[in-house]
Amino acid sequence: MHDVGRRFHFVVYVDRGYQRPVATWYLTASLVALVFLLAPASADSPADPFVQDQFAIGLWVDPPADDQMDRRYAEIAEANFNLVLGGFGADRPNTAQRQLALCEKYGMKGLVHCHGTPVEQLPTGSACWGYSIRDEPGASSFPGLREQVDAVRKAHPGRLAYINLFPNYAPPSALGTDTYDEHVAQFCAMVRPDVLSMDHYPRFKPSVDRRARDGYCENLATMRKYALQHDIPFWNFFNIMPYGPHTDPTEAQLRWQINASLTYGAKGVLYFCYYTPKGKIFSKGGAIISRDDRKTRHWYQARRLNAQLKKLGPTLMQLTSTGVYRIPPESNPAERLAGTPVKSISRADHDLHFDYLVGVFKHADGRRAVMLTNYHFAYSQWPTIEFDADPAGIVEVNRWTGEEVEVVDDSPDMDGLQISLDAGDGRLFLLPSK
Repeated sequence: MHDVGRRFHFVVYVDRGYQRPVATWYLTASLVALVFLLAPASADSPADPFVQDQFAIGLWVDPPADDQMDRRYAEIAEANFNLVLGGFGADRPNTAQRQLALCEKYGMKGLVHCHGTPVEQLPTGSACWGYSIRDEPGASSFPGLREQVDAVRKAHPGRLAYINLFPNYAPPSALGTDTYDEHVAQFCAMVRPDVLSMDHYPRFKPSVDRRARDGYCENLATMRKYALQHDIPFWNFFNIMPYGPHTDPTEAQLRWQINASLTYGAKGVLYFCYYTPKGKIFSKGGAIISRDDRKTRHWYQARRLNAQLKKLGPTLMQLTSTGVYRIPPESNPAERLAGTPVKSISRADHDLHFDYLVGVFKHADGRRAVMLTNYHFAYSQWPTIEFDADPAGIVEVNRWTGEEVEVVDDSPDMDGLQISLDAGDGRLFLLPSK
């Protein structure tokens, strides 16, 4: 297997103008695709491909695999993570096997990475979801990655051959295609992944914030498009730490990144980073765990946010996205939401202008679902919502218990149903089928 590319190498490339070596191209991406498609078909995916059975709450940069490993993994589980990606601390068969044993002990899953280990000798076990194959490949790598994915499927049926893609702000020279959409389309057609994944870290500086967050949502829209097209789940990495030109996210900004992903139908979110990496651009430190083994405030924030994700997860896994709608300031929500289960969103004159994401889903049992997310990360919102169903038949999924509960009017002295949303917050409602 190829070595996993370190994610922060790309971060430097995009944010600081650093140019890492790029392999010489002997074929254009289009020609590579043509050659691949005209070649004799290899064996199709096995009858038991990887099937995701729980919402993924994961992390990048696993902690050191040392004599404190048990304590470190207890901390990961205590922060309500359920998926550990290896390759930094545990990066050899012996340490990866210890990683999987600790994941099993603490009720988590693992995606291990073992540098240069033959596929037949990769560690296994009940906690093993699969193997990290490659990070941010260019299109010229896709045919070779297909061979690696097929090798994993043959040697370890039912386990995931995990590959993470570039974000949509990567340049064509890195993508190997003219556009990002073409990059993802080729990846899906040629590699045939069981999970689609990417990393995208919006900047929250005032000068670029709105544009950066819109770009994050555009990236999620591309993931959603191809995940639905190929009937696979998608995950995405988001940022929890200061590095390079990125500010240190507040808890509301973390919540915004997570809830935007959920609104687009993500079946997994992954934190960048858990253990603080080394390197000049990480000189501030500030990941979930510092290099001197302290829990930063982000550990406590992640524990709170992940606790909610764990409770929402079983319902989220039953939902298929049918539409995502942006309600920006000065827009007419009724026009933008025409034909959806939301008939109207209104506000009091003294409230903030509209600023929402609305995700619409179909539940596996036939019901409809709506996720309403506050696009503001600095202000709360109090919209008045009218659904197209009898209020008696509408329930909310309680984020702290996972139970379906009666929808409570947060301002009963006002006309209509008032829904309060904290900064960056999202709430999930289930409606009868129609």
